[in-house]
Amino acid sequence: MLSIGMSVLSLSRFQFAMTTVFHFFFVPFSIGLAFIVAVMETLYVVKRDETYRRMSQFWGKIFLYSFAVGVVTGIIQEFQFGMNWSEYSRFMGDIFGAPLAIEALAAFFLESTFIGLWMFTWDRFKPGIHALFIWLVAFGSTLSAVWILAANSFMQNPVGFAINTKTGRVVMTDFAQVVTNPQLWLEFPHVIMGAGVTASFVIAGASAWRLLKKDHESFYRKSLNVALVIGLIASLGSVAAGDVQTRYLIQNQPMKFAAMEGLYKNSTQKGDWAVISTFDTKNHQTKSSIEVPYVLNILSYHKLSGTVKGQNAVNRELHATYDKKFGKDMNYYVPTKTLFWSFRIMAVSGGLFILLALVGLFFNRKKASTIMRQRWFLVILGLAMWLPFIVNTTGWFVTEFGRYPWVVYGLLTIADAVSPTSTVGSLLFTNIVYFALFAGLGLVMIILSHRVLKAGPDNVDVSGYTSESHEPHVTDPFGTEAFNHD
Repeated sequence: MLSIGMSVLSLSRFQFAMTTVFHFFFVPFSIGLAFIVAVMETLYVVKRDETYRRMSQFWGKIFLYSFAVGVVTGIIQEFQFGMNWSEYSRFMGDIFGAPLAIEALAAFFLESTFIGLWMFTWDRFKPGIHALFIWLVAFGSTLSAVWILAANSFMQNPVGFAINTKTGRVVMTDFAQVVTNPQLWLEFPHVIMGAGVTASFVIAGASAWRLLKKDHESFYRKSLNVALVIGLIASLGSVAAGDVQTRYLIQNQPMKFAAMEGLYKNSTQKGDWAVISTFDTKNHQTKSSIEVPYVLNILSYHKLSGTVKGQNAVNRELHATYDKKFGKDMNYYVPTKTLFWSFRIMAVSGGLFILLALVGLFFNRKKASTIMRQRWFLVILGLAMWLPFIVNTTGWFVTEFGRYPWVVYGLLTIADAVSPTSTVGSLLFTNIVYFALFAGLGLVMIILSHRVLKAGPDNVDVSGYTSESHEPHVTDPFGTEAFNHD
């Protein structure tokens, strides 16, 4: 193994975590927002209600901001592979390169091309054709997620590869296995549904704040209704996809699952599920716990009987499997507290999103203005717009911290993946620079989005004609210079 100082390793891990978490603020948001904007414009095509066109243009502004920031942060994230994780890049390049290349050459180009067409051709195409552009943008965003998750899924569950005996690196032997990896098609629905939840509750929350100010009531009530319908569907889908993915971990990554459930010892047949626990991570034991019987078995196997391996038992199995290759001093225990509480934040939030969507749709039903009198609920909904970003981060924590100590499960450890030329000084400097850059980008994103909300939907010209000439006039709802055509 490489002789790497823990300070260098810790700083490298922190930097990658920081860039990934910040990037992942915007990826689900922009994927989900593209889909919702497409739904809004489709409603305009079907109903010919100008409010839906204004909605697609209005929320489309914020989508463009999130897309731009997501691109910038994504580029910075990719720099990490060459800067601080060069050994990982050398080991994994043959596998990791193909999905990333396809994502850039196919999905991203598709997405960026049709974003331009969608932005600048509102009055040059029939409404149905124009709506197709934003659907292609949404499809491109979703396709990007597939290829990124294909690379990540290999790190969780390596398939379709061989080890080059001369170089010690992995080489792809079966591309079909890589793209049909079971891990990929369990992650993908959960990520996409999470994207829908994120965008839906951001729109719902922003609409709630504007309704508190009694600003454009009809516009924001319609926006709220579309967002909550999609949010309810996405929340239910996210819970279902998360359940399937979690049960897959029992066999595929049992250490991760045991930590999520706070188990050091094997569970009993009664299947007690820990609501709250405290842990002695040094001695690998649970100090205290509030438990509910049978719930663990219901969640794990959808029945009342069964047992789940604890971390201590899994640790012994991993040592028996990998000691010859990685040595007896390897620590296979994952950060239990982080996974335990992250999983509970996700689970509770999933139920909360479903409840908020149901209550919001009830208060906002068509022939009632009840929601305008429920100021307490609008405040809660407004605050809930930040919750999806927390939930997405905890989901990333579970996925990545639960793989410890591996970068590529069973093949490459974190310590062996870090660059041997990194120094504490360079890492401190780049950590500070990146943090300042991300904080600045985040602040700009918030300021620009707030300006859009403050300006309101009246700032969007949806007529498509000038009052003087009655000639078609191509409007630019995104603040760039408009242009006329004869």
